Amino acid sequence: MSAATMEGVRVYGHHIDGERVDGPPLERRDPARNEIVSTFVAGGIAEVDTAVHAAAAAFAAASWRRIPATGRAELLETLAALLERDADRLAALDSQEVGKPLRFARGDIALGIGHVRHAAALARTAKGDSYTGLAPGYTVLATREPAGVVGLVTPWNFPALILLQKLPYAIAAGCTAVVKPSEFTSSSSLEIAALCEEAGLPPGVVNVVTGTGAAAGHPLVTHRLVSYVSFTGSTRVGRQVMAAAADSLTRVGLELGGKTANVVFADADLDAAADAVVFGAFANQGESCVAGSRLLVEAAIADEFTAAVVSRARALTVGMPDDPRSDIGALIHHEHRDRVHAAVLAGAEAGGNVLSGGRAPALPDLAAGAFYEPTVIGSVARETPLFQLEIFGPVLSVTSFGSRQEALALANGTPYGLAQSLWTTDLDRAFEMSRGLEAGTVWVNTTSDGSPALSFGGVKQSGFGREGGEEGLREFTEYKTVQFRGEPRPSPFPGPSTNGDERAGAQQA
Repeated sequence: MSAATMEGVRVYGHHIDGERVDGPPLERRDPARNEIVSTFVAGGIAEVDTAVHAAAAAFAAASWRRIPATGRAELLETLAALLERDADRLAALDSQEVGKPLRFARGDIALGIGHVRHAAALARTAKGDSYTGLAPGYTVLATREPAGVVGLVTPWNFPALILLQKLPYAIAAGCTAVVKPSEFTSSSSLEIAALCEEAGLPPGVVNVVTGTGAAAGHPLVTHRLVSYVSFTGSTRVGRQVMAAAADSLTRVGLELGGKTANVVFADADLDAAADAVVFGAFANQGESCVAGSRLLVEAAIADEFTAAVVSRARALTVGMPDDPRSDIGALIHHEHRDRVHAAVLAGAEAGGNVLSGGRAPALPDLAAGAFYEPTVIGSVARETPLFQLEIFGPVLSVTSFGSRQEALALANGTPYGLAQSLWTTDLDRAFEMSRGLEAGTVWVNTTSDGSPALSFGGVKQSGFGREGGEEGLREFTEYKTVQFRGEPRPSPFPGPSTNGDERAGAQQA
């Protein structure tokens, strides 16, 4: 593995061209115990430039370019087997650095492995198009070619999973990559890069540069040799990425913030809906772009249903990530916990009614960590920041509606469009609402669901581009048409002619 250990602290370097590169350290504290657990290197322009050139050289080398798609598939299948071998260790790294319960981190790794295997299958079955009937003797082959060197900028909430939603598809397409993980949660990305080479990928195909977004992320996005950048993070930083890439016209894919609503009608299976609302709002401490942070509930059942949700929220256990009884772990750091609490206080001042939570847990064993109770706030008005803005914490707002049209207006009434959930047993209503909901993903009678076969992304200020599935693979390709003529091409211009000969003869005479 790529980490050394010093007094129980993991010590990493960058992973560039198959080698460890050291530098000034960045310390990472476990957000649950507030203890130093790992150090990474504070990278910058020089390290990014070295990594990008290594990726460019690897992309041009015959050792990578000449590997057929079936060979890339075999490498990915080997990688998947190695990830399965080390799944417990990778999950423990993410659990410790993110603060999430270990059982959920294990689920992240399992889903990530699914993406690796699906990308391998897509590499085996990828194909282009042909056009044979456009004109006599005219044949066109349309191919998808690897984009080249790609930059993968990943967030701290699902470090391994989101990397594995990007990297295997880039490899399947034939690209090489430079990864910039969050400075809070870089361990699993560095370990996965080492596993890529253990699986047989040539050095330089997968590189990891650690550091802050300003110091390491910005030079990666703006590097002239990077053909495509896949970024997952906040809408605020996504705008910066898009602006930074504009000068070089680098193509970008942005998976940004969200404000998912669970829209619950009176005819729904209310027990199933209540369970799903609580899961969608509070899984991963609510630190998820698809967290179901808004409950929109039909007025006729609003009091009854809200009470059921509050009861379930109060039953959740906030605890240490490595405690198997924990449902909710720590938030990413104390400053973020303070921002979440400030948003709750502002929501209450704006007329919201705190029905549960709204504070750090009063437990001595959790006093050192960035913990926050799962919080439900009722009577939240559409125009308030709590309704409109992504909180990224375990906070659920509740708003009632009276009609289908009002439900649709409320659900669509934020700047975001990543995902929405709909709960009803009325098939006509389900189809009508799903067509009207502005989101890249609509769940009907489920939430936070999915498969590696399905592509994921948003609309509006949730970004553009897709991850996973066939659309996710296409993100890492460029479309090329190769046109063949088997017969002379008709020309619109006059060629040599008798008229021209006659003119020349007349001049000679």
